[in-house]
This record gives sequence, structure tokens and C-alpha cells, in this order.
Amino acid sequence: MTKLFHNHKNIVATAFISLVLIGCKAPMATKIQDRVKETIPQNFENQTASENNSGITPWKEFFTDANLVKLIDEALKNNQELMITLQQIEIAKSDVMYKNGKLSPTVAAKLGAGIEKVGRYTSTGAGDASTEITDGKEVPENLGNFEGGLVANWEVDIWHKLRTEKQAAVAHYLSTVEGKNFVLSSLIAEVADNYYELLSLDNQLDIIHQYMDLQKKALEVAKIQKQAMAATELAVKKFEAELAKSNAAEYDLKQQITEKENQINALLGRYPQPIVRTKESFMSIVPQTVYTGIPSQLLANRPDIKQAELELQSAKLDVEAARKEFYPSLEINAALGLEAFNPSYLVKMPESIAYSLVGELAGPLINKSAIQAQFKSADARQIQALYEYDKTILSAYLEITNQMSAIKNLDKYYEMKSQEVKALDQGIDIANQLFRNMRADYLEVLMNQRDALDAKMELIEAKERQLSTVVNIYKSLGGGWK
Repeated sequence: MTKLFHNHKNIVATAFISLVLIGCKAPMATKIQDRVKETIPQNFENQTASENNSGITPWKEFFTDANLVKLIDEALKNNQELMITLQQIEIAKSDVMYKNGKLSPTVAAKLGAGIEKVGRYTSTGAGDASTEITDGKEVPENLGNFEGGLVANWEVDIWHKLRTEKQAAVAHYLSTVEGKNFVLSSLIAEVADNYYELLSLDNQLDIIHQYMDLQKKALEVAKIQKQAMAATELAVKKFEAELAKSNAAEYDLKQQITEKENQINALLGRYPQPIVRTKESFMSIVPQTVYTGIPSQLLANRPDIKQAELELQSAKLDVEAARKEFYPSLEINAALGLEAFNPSYLVKMPESIAYSLVGELAGPLINKSAIQAQFKSADARQIQALYEYDKTILSAYLEITNQMSAIKNLDKYYEMKSQEVKALDQGIDIANQLFRNMRADYLEVLMNQRDALDAKMELIEAKERQLSTVVNIYKSLGGGWK
């Protein structure tokens, strides 16, 4: 009979474990394929394939302007966005430590004290009333309880779920590091871009001043010719209006310079102050020659691509961890210590020694909607992460292609615009000479001056666009964070 009872217990236990395992069938994750990465071109459009890549050049070697280098150095020390990113790294690092800690048993010290009185007409109370602790000493009616010892809890990682969660946390941490590198690259490019824009505004202001000097001379000539009855009041008023217009443009440029300086100050994390720069050499700056390398190098050079790749890796691991939530979990609880109803009995060993060891296998059977929703959410996030990764690769390739095309066209544009400025400057001299000799009217002078002013402004802007495009290509190639 006893043997039959034990066999029955074994059958029940086996059936229960089988039921748990059957009920824990896990769904399959969506298999994703990265077609964008697999089909990345061998070289950039209209570019000769070459291993030379300007993106690997350290930024202190790429930028040669001493004033700009100092500004970038200060930005890297004080920029608030960069400081925020560094804290995100610390948060991710702490998450890795937390996930790693879950792999080990949790051990805690425990101290407790209490008192209990049970009813006399209960099984416990009746038993205590008829029990002696020692000869002649009955169990007291008000029963205390004093305990101290160690308790441990450990989830056995039988399915490597906890290890997978840790790997996902590590991948996310590494992605935040790459995110920091991308912030560095973007910050350096932004400081350089704003610096060149500021120099451009400085030079535009100088051109306005030169233009105003010409207008003042022309106005004086017009006044003299009016007195000599060789010109009308209309000519004088036209030159006065043009001078007033230039004065207005001067104040507008001064405001733009102030705002641009403060934009740079904001990037440097400081209150408004003058930006040290040398504006005189701006137009003589020769844009650096940029080498793109091959597209596959982007995967290793660009921090945002590496960040997206690591986030994809983390998302895949999150799916795997969510899938393992459907499997049974094995948890072991243990305790070892001393326990007695009176503190004086705690030292009486082995009678006061108390211990326990419990193993628990548990798995979801019914109402699994929560873990199913968690799995579907993780599965959708991994697909989303793939699209983000592909988008980042494609955007990087298109950025570089567009910017390299811009460099070539801007070089030609700058060359043509320089020829235009030279010709218009010669035209101004001729028009002014003819006007003084009363062989040309004021409209010819004004039109030549306006055309020359517009052309010089456009030439300065073209120089700034050249320099900014080089900066943007450098950033697009992954430069700036080294």
C-alpha cells in the first residue's frame, strides 16, 4: 500500500512538471534580414574607390585655425548636451551592473523579534500547554520569538535568460558610448560651422563699410554737380537713399554677428562674451581636400551607425530574453540562523539552530497575456531597430554623395563668382570716373555699385558654404570624435 502511494505521488509530480513544460511553449521571434547593409555600394557615386578616408583624421589635425581649435576644446569641456550624454552612459553602466548582479545569489542578514499568544483551545495552544521546554518549565503563554541569521535567494539561470538580459544591457551601454561619440562629432562640426559663418558675417560687414565709403564719395560728387547745375536734386536723393539702405544693412549684420557669437557661446556652455577670431584671412582660406574612402568604412567610422547597430543587437537580445519568460523558472531560497522564544536560549546549540532550503519550479500556464504582450513589444522593437539601422546607413551614404557633389559645384561657382567680382570692380571704377566727368548718369553708378555689392556678398557666402561643406563631409565620414 505504501509503495502504491509513493508511485502515485511520483506520477502526479511527473504529470505536473510535464504540464508546466507543455504550457510554457514559447513563440518564435520574427526573422529579420538586413538588405541595406548587404547591398551597400562598393564606392561612392562619381568617386574613385580608395582606402584614404579623411574621417579617421583626428580633429586637431583636421582643423588648423588656432582660434577654432581653442573654441572646440572649450566646447568639449563645458557643452551641456555632452554632459547629459555622459550621464546617460553612467545610467546604462549601472543597468549592466544590475543585470550582472541578478546572476548571483542574493544574501542578506536578518534580525527579528516578536511576541505571540495563541488561543488555548487551538491545536497550537493545546500542544504548547502540554509541552515542557525543560524539566518542570512549561512553554510560556506569551511566546516570544527572537531570530538572527542569513537568508539567500537565487534564481538559477537554467535557460540563460538572465545572461541574455545582461548581454542586452551591455549592448545598450556600448550604444550609449557610441552615442556620446556622435554627440562629440556633431558638436565639433557645429562649432566649426558657426565659426565660419561668423567670419563670413564679419567680412560681409567689411564689404558694407567699403560700399558705404563709395556711396559717400558718389554723394559728394552728386552734390558738387548739382551746385554746378550738372546734376539734379534727384541724383542727390537717390545716393542719400542708397546710403541709408546700406546703414540699415550694417545694423542688421551687426545683430546677426551678435546672435552668432552667442550661438557659439551657448555651444561652449558660457555666458555672452566676444569670440576671438581673425577675420582678415577668411577669404584666403583654401578648403581642405577630403577623401571619402569606401562606403563600407562608414560602418566602422560613423558613431551613429555603430550606435544603431548596437541598439539592433540589444533589441534582438531583448526579444530572446522576452521569449525565455515563457519557460519555467527555478528559484532556490535558503536560510540559516538561530531562533528561540527567549534570547537566552539563542546560545544553546544545536537546539537553537534553524535552517531551510526550498527549490521552486514555476512556469506560466494560463493568462499569459502579459508575457505575450511583452514578447510582441520586444519583437516589434527589434524590427524597428533594424529600420533605424538601415535608415542611418542609407542617410550617411546619401549625405556624403550630396556633399561631394556640392564641393565640386561650389568650387566652380566660387571661381565664376570671383571673375564676376573682378569685372564689376573694374566697372565701378569706370562708372565713377565717367560720372565725375559727366559722361555717365547716377543710375549707371548705382547699378554698378549694387551689382558689385551683391556679387561680393555672394562670393563671401560661397566661401563659407565651401568651408561648411568640408566640415559636414568630415562629420559624415565619422570624423571628429577621435
